[in-house]
Amino acid sequence: MASASAKTDERVRELSWFNRLLSRPEFGALSGAILVFVMFTIFAWDASTNSSGFLGWRAVVTWLKFSAEIGIIGIGATLLMIGGEFDLSVGSIIGMTSLILLAPIVLYGWAPWQAILLTLAVAVLLGWINGTLVNATGLPSFIVTLAFLYIYRGLTLVVTRALTGGATRVDIQALVGQNGIADVPQAREFIRSDRLAQLFSGEVWLSPKIVGFLGNIGLIPIQTRNVLDPATGQRTPMDLPIIDGIPVAVGWWIGLTILAIILLQRTQLGNWIFGTGGHAESARNMGVPTNRVKILLFMGTALCGTILSILQVFEAGSSEVLRGQLKEFEAIIVAVIGGTLLTGGYGSVAGAFWGALIYGMIARGTEIVRWMPNDWFRIFLGVGLLAAVLFNTYIRKRATEAK
Repeated sequence: MASASAKTDERVRELSWFNRLLSRPEFGALSGAILVFVMFTIFAWDASTNSSGFLGWRAVVTWLKFSAEIGIIGIGATLLMIGGEFDLSVGSIIGMTSLILLAPIVLYGWAPWQAILLTLAVAVLLGWINGTLVNATGLPSFIVTLAFLYIYRGLTLVVTRALTGGATRVDIQALVGQNGIADVPQAREFIRSDRLAQLFSGEVWLSPKIVGFLGNIGLIPIQTRNVLDPATGQRTPMDLPIIDGIPVAVGWWIGLTILAIILLQRTQLGNWIFGTGGHAESARNMGVPTNRVKILLFMGTALCGTILSILQVFEAGSSEVLRGQLKEFEAIIVAVIGGTLLTGGYGSVAGAFWGALIYGMIARGTEIVRWMPNDWFRIFLGVGLLAAVLFNTYIRKRATEAK
C-alpha cells in the first residue's frame, strides 16, 4: 500500500522529456551549434556547383581545427568557472610556454621531448602559483590572474629579447645548418621525428593510405603538391588529396573533452568542483578540500593553455611574445555559450564543446561566405554571446520551475 501511495503522491512530480532536456546546461549550446551550422551551410551555397562551400573538406578541416584550438582552453576555463574562479592569465601562459618550449630546442640543442616535459612542468608550476595566491590572499581570482596576465607577458618579452638580441620571436630557422638540416621544411621534419612531439603535430585518424584511397575513389578532391623526398632532400610534384587527415588538435580537443566529462560527472573530484563553486563555505564544512580543488583547477587551466601552445609552436615553427593574446576571454566566451554560469557551481564541459564549435564555425564561416565581410565575425560573436547568456538564463529558470 505504501508503495502504491508513493507512486500516486501528488507531491512527486514526473518531469517530461522536454523539461529534462531543458535542465541540461549544454542544451542551449547544442541548439545554437545546429542553428549556426545550418545558417552557414545555406549562406555558402553555390548554385553553380549545387554544393555548399562550408561543407567542403578543406573548409570543414579549417573550422574544426579553429574550434579545437579554442575548445582546448575552453575545457580548462569551464572547469575553473564551475569551481567559482577565473583565470585571465591563460593567454599570457600560452605565450610564455611557447618560448619555454622552443628556445631550448633551437638555441641549446635540447631534444623536443625534453623541452615538452619542461614546458608541461612549468605549466603546472604557473597554475599552482595562481591557485595558491588566490587562496592565500583571499582576493578575487579575477584580480590576481589579471595581474599575472601582465607579469607573465612581460617576463616573456624580457627573456625573449635577451635570448635573441632584441627580437620578439624565436624561430626554427635557427636550426638550419645544425645536424645536417638544410632548410626550414627539414627543420620541421627534424622536430616532428621526435616520438613525443608526434603527439602534438601532424594529423590523426586518417592514415595516408586511407586518405589516398578516399582521394582515388573521388570522395576527397586531388591536387598537385610539392612533397619532400627524405631520400634525396628534394621536393617533387605529386597528385595528392587536398587534406592529409584530421589535425591533431581535433584529437586533443575530443580526448580532453571526454576526459573532463568523466572527471566532472563520474568522480568525487567532480562533485567537489560543483560544491566548491556552488557554495565554498558549505562545501568546506562538509569536508571538501576547497583550497586544494581550486589549485588543481588552476593547474588544469594552465595545462590546457600549454597543450594549445605546444600544438601551435609545432605547426607554426615559431614562438612569439604576443601568442595567446585575448585567448583568456575567448575561453570564457566558449564556457558561457556552453551554459556555464559566471557565478560558479553550474556548467557543462559538453556545453563548452558545442560552444567552441559555434565559435569556430562563426569565425571561419564569415571567411567562407564571400558576400559577408570578415568584420562581421565579431558582431556575430557578440550577438551570439548575449543570446547565449539570455537563453541559458531562460533555460535554467524553466528547469527550476519544472522541478
